[in-house]
Amino acid sequence: MTVPSFLSWSESLITFDQRDHPSHVAKPRLYPLVVNPIVCRKRLTKVLMDGGSDLNILYIDTLNAMRIPWLELLPIGSPFHGMILGVQVYLLGQINLPITFGNRANFRSEVLTFEVMDFPWSYHTFLGWPCYAKFMAIPNYTYLKLKMLGANNVITMDSAFSHAFTCDHEHFELTTMVINSSELPQLRESSTLAVPDCNKPTSLMALRPLNETKAVGIDPTNTTKMVRIGT
Repeated sequence: MTVPSFLSWSESLITFDQRDHPSHVAKPRLYPLVVNPIVCRKRLTKVLMDGGSDLNILYIDTLNAMRIPWLELLPIGSPFHGMILGVQVYLLGQINLPITFGNRANFRSEVLTFEVMDFPWSYHTFLGWPCYAKFMAIPNYTYLKLKMLGANNVITMDSAFSHAFTCDHEHFELTTMVINSSELPQLRESSTLAVPDCNKPTSLMALRPLNETKAVGIDPTNTTKMVRIGT
């Protein structure tokens, strides 16, 4: 008879019920889940929980604000895709940092691997499914709560709807500005850019064009109205 082997932090049940229900839920599922864990002894107040991402991203501005030397970055050569259509993103490197959820009465700490990126972003960092898996964390995007087991039972991290709205609005404004910038269309049209020198990074050096998109007309009467789609 095979004896089951249970992972640590699987001893207790994690549930959501009416005790978790906010007094008012504005537009369910339309707000991001934003939490405020401690990363390497610094409290970060704008951490986006993104269960659809396979990376934990740390932005270079956050790394600098935390006064972590760039020499601690581990090299990485593979770009990733999907942030902006038609563009691949080169990372500056990786770094392993401790992250803590909860408070002094009940907390949980683990070490996560972050991909460091030089790109303007409104969030301090965002955490993908590697973080969910490491902490065995369970999100509720309607209540804007995140639960996991800690030293003294279940830890609940939550986000105010007003804070989530502000973060989402800032993210939209900044992303729109970057995508509509005069430099990014030029970058997309270029096909001869070299791989960036990570010793002297800039936000544009993080982006490189792909040949996997094409321009398609959206108005037969106006040939200047085009949209770029994946091939």
